[in-house]
Amino acid sequence: MEEKEVEKEASQSSKGTFQTQLEESLKEFSAPQAGQLVEGTVVQITNDYVYVDIGDKSEGLIPTIEFAEGLPKEGDKVHALLTGHNSNGPVLSKKKADSKRLLKEVNQAYKDKTPVSGVISKVVKSGYEVNLGIDRAAFLPISQADSEKVEKPESLLGLKSKFYIERLYSDNKLNPVVNRRKYLEEEIDSKRDNFFNTVNIGDSVKGSVKSFTSFGAFIDLGGFDGLLHINDMSWGHVARPKDFVKKGQEIELKVIRLDPADKRINLSLKHFTEDPWVHFEEKYHVNDVVKGKVTKLTEFGAFVELEKGIEGLVHISEFSWTKKVSKPSDMVNVGQDVEAMILGYDIQAGRVSLGLKQTTDNPWDSIEEKYAVGTKVTGKIVKITNVGAFVALEEGIDGFLHAEDISWTKKIKHPGSELSVDQEVEVCVIECDVESHKIKVGIKQLTDDPWVQFAQEYKVGSTLEGEITSITDFGVFVKAPYGIEGLINKANLSDDREVPYEEAITKYNVGDKINVYVVDVNTNKEKVAFSVREYKRKQQRDEISQYMSSANDDGDGAFTLGDLLKTKNEE
Repeated sequence: MEEKEVEKEASQSSKGTFQTQLEESLKEFSAPQAGQLVEGTVVQITNDYVYVDIGDKSEGLIPTIEFAEGLPKEGDKVHALLTGHNSNGPVLSKKKADSKRLLKEVNQAYKDKTPVSGVISKVVKSGYEVNLGIDRAAFLPISQADSEKVEKPESLLGLKSKFYIERLYSDNKLNPVVNRRKYLEEEIDSKRDNFFNTVNIGDSVKGSVKSFTSFGAFIDLGGFDGLLHINDMSWGHVARPKDFVKKGQEIELKVIRLDPADKRINLSLKHFTEDPWVHFEEKYHVNDVVKGKVTKLTEFGAFVELEKGIEGLVHISEFSWTKKVSKPSDMVNVGQDVEAMILGYDIQAGRVSLGLKQTTDNPWDSIEEKYAVGTKVTGKIVKITNVGAFVALEEGIDGFLHAEDISWTKKIKHPGSELSVDQEVEVCVIECDVESHKIKVGIKQLTDDPWVQFAQEYKVGSTLEGEITSITDFGVFVKAPYGIEGLINKANLSDDREVPYEEAITKYNVGDKINVYVVDVNTNKEKVAFSVREYKRKQQRDEISQYMSSANDDGDGAFTLGDLLKTKNEE
């Protein structure tokens, strides 16, 4: 019996030893291996290490420096990478575990095309380094760093943000490239879409002044922009947007236009107050003379503010009755107080047409009486052109003196040869067109037309003595009485047709006196034709008539041309 009990005890003892050994063997087999990610419980915290129970023979150690975001508490679960064993037990790294875990997440984000978190840590050539928490820093091109151009690269350092992974590996090596701009633009689009879905025209919104243009200011509405046009800042005149609002200023605005298709949002400040045009017709009427201030000058006119929010335009043609205005600045200045007449208006378009000249009498209403045809007046030459000159008759009233109306007899090629600017001249009004505001004057009309006098005294067939003024290839010009100049055509210079013109003119010089026969007088064209040949023929005819008359008085016989010639030869 005792033997059986001893045998039984021995058997049980042997069985217990095997069980213990098996458990210990299994325990050793299931213990974490180097390079494995493990989860453990914090059992102790010192200044240098965090002790973690990972189910090994002893606790693992994690340097406290690896808990950058803050130390855990006893009992907390932590993840770590088992890097090996030393005399103190398992060596753990939370940093490497985080890096390995994050790399896995980064890989998945790259596949799924989802953003990851990171911090812009360093400025490098053409961009930045971004810390994603993995062993290799990612490269962020500066062009993809922001939704707008980066003016100061250092301004983004330390910025925590989201990034899309454009590339993860290069040449089978971890070499990530990220894109922040894409993420920001998606965020902006999302916020803008939400704005369009929740905000209506007429709603009030808040924003900050972001930047300026010549036509207004862009307002940041929370990552996306709306436009505050210069015309929507105030009902009154705004010269420069930056004079009305300041950069960075927080303001409340009215939404006046929404265009989701073009992603346009128009905002207004002036719509918080009543439109002054509502009561325009109660205060203003056509032909009313009103006071205002010049606010702006353009090439085509001047804008005049009648009251805050109501401006009218004085077109350049409405400045003066008499002056030809080329620049509005010659007549008015910005800030000048003026009186003007309302010529018309369009409330829907917000336009008022004004006139400055209408506040004074129109001198052309009485000009026809003052400058009737035939009126003699003294004026000053103010401008000379190729065809004539402008003569100032009074302030704003000019008469035009054509070159043909300077002299009855002189052929004037250019008015500048006879006239000069600022020269005072006496002229005669020869035409007054009130409708077209034109007056024509002449100098020659101050005296009688010598052509009429000449034509009356010297009919075709008469003779006269003149003076040679010029000799040309086609004839000789002769100055006749009354200052008239006529032409002896080369065919009419010699009475001998056998003598060529080139030989005939050798007998004459400029300044010589010459007797001529009047062939033709045209007062309309102011032309007269002379002839030496016809003069000599007339002379012969007159002598024949004289001799024939004398013979009839002295004798009874017949008298012939041969007798006359014989007598002349005898003489």
